[in-house]
Amino acid sequence: MTTILVVMGVSGAGKSTVARLLADRNGWDFQEGDSLHPPGNVAKMAAGQPLSDADRMPWLRLVAGWVDHQIADGRSGVITCSALKRNYRDQLRRPQVRFVYLQVAQAELRRRLTERTGHFMPASLLESQLAALQPPEADERAVTVDAELSPQETLKRICAALERDQ
Repeated sequence: MTTILVVMGVSGAGKSTVARLLADRNGWDFQEGDSLHPPGNVAKMAAGQPLSDADRMPWLRLVAGWVDHQIADGRSGVITCSALKRNYRDQLRRPQVRFVYLQVAQAELRRRLTERTGHFMPASLLESQLAALQPPEADERAVTVDAELSPQETLKRICAALERDQ
């Protein structure tokens, strides 16, 4: 059966690192969701301006397109996507999709973002992401994992949570 894991959370939660580990562990395809952002979105975030819902819609359509392509090809995969709001996740929801929410305390997120280099998303946008965040609810086929430990420990927790929920 095809499975698509959407690794979600705010900037600095470790989505890219953990998603790559998940994909490698399972031998699945990996897609960095940030690479699907239209250039205008990247420029806006790089300038320290938060994205609006309207800004995010073309990006979410591209993320959903990747998900649909994987499903049509019968290929399991892992994609990163902040998926901050329920209505964003609704656009990605398919029977084959599971959300993996990486939960990290604000102080740790801030530390990670200030130490991160080479990413277009500045630490100054963390507050706007936290304000927009609507953690997944019980009916959303999501697992929530404390992602403050090492990426390898986070991976173990995700795999255990996914196994419990099957």
